[in-house]
Amino acid sequence: MECESPVVICNEQHRFIVAEQLRQLNKLTENIILEPAGRNTAPAIALAALAAKRHSPENDPLMLVLAADHVIADEDAFRAAVRNAMPYAEAGKLVTFGIVPDLPETGYGYIRRGEVSAGEQDTVAFEVAQFVEKPNLETAQAYVASGEYYWNSGMFLFRATSGRYLEELKKYRPDILDACEKAMSAVDPDLDFIRVDEEAFLACPEESVDYAVMERTADAVVVPMDAGWSDVGSWSSLWEISAHTAEGNVCHGDVINHKTENSYVYAESGLVTTVGVKDLVVVQTKDAVLIADRNAVQDVKKVVEQIKADGRHEHRVHREVYRPWGKYVTLSTRATATR
Repeated sequence: MECESPVVICNEQHRFIVAEQLRQLNKLTENIILEPAGRNTAPAIALAALAAKRHSPENDPLMLVLAADHVIADEDAFRAAVRNAMPYAEAGKLVTFGIVPDLPETGYGYIRRGEVSAGEQDTVAFEVAQFVEKPNLETAQAYVASGEYYWNSGMFLFRATSGRYLEELKKYRPDILDACEKAMSAVDPDLDFIRVDEEAFLACPEESVDYAVMERTADAVVVPMDAGWSDVGSWSSLWEISAHTAEGNVCHGDVINHKTENSYVYAESGLVTTVGVKDLVVVQTKDAVLIADRNAVQDVKKVVEQIKADGRHEHRVHREVYRPWGKYVTLSTRATATR
């Protein structure tokens, strides 16, 4: 499968980490678009589509949209699903990939499939009948039993430079497209990065691609995918996909556990020990220490909001900072009062 260098959309704060990862893959070619602030997936995809349109105005490549926090165990099955989707995307469809569920997951949205979409022989896709929000357990069990529902992966395939996605965005959310076009009209190349116009992009509404386009368009189709997919959006997700000890623990770094079960323990520097606990997430870094119930760790975002509201330095400055020439570590910071 031939692919051009990836276009990466990320926050400005992550630019050097992303650049280093791309450099290690030999894929760093001034292809990182920096968002001055997050505006969800609809604007991010619009920036990528506009960049592709600018880069290849005479060609009409397909754009495969992937999230940075997904794990795909079966790469061959993933490639097969993408190849299956290509004829539909080439014909002007907006393809989303539906993950074949193996359990009644309540943490994902679902896609209900409709009639089989007309396509080439040996390809399978379905019209999208409905996008549904994260269900409760009883509803999720019914979805899986029906065989008509897939997990909403948030992965897409459609035309880039012909503007298929941009056409639908213009139809349903012209305000988002207008803001993104203005932001891309005054880009500022900076080393390996593309800085969009900050004022224009900050004026862009915040919206997901599902709400902005996919739930509204008449041209959405879903292609099934069974490729060992996981959405690693939390520390508990890392515990789920990692190899476990006999006690159900996942450990990284210098860790000693005693009478500890079903826990994720991450030690970045120094020794971390646990005694007589279970179902915990323990993460020690140079910046902070997190201790959370594994089943409630999604609420860590509320702690982050509190850190921001308090104006703490942990939100603004990290002890370990990446730069093009390497990294540096801050040895001490100004102490702050506890709440």
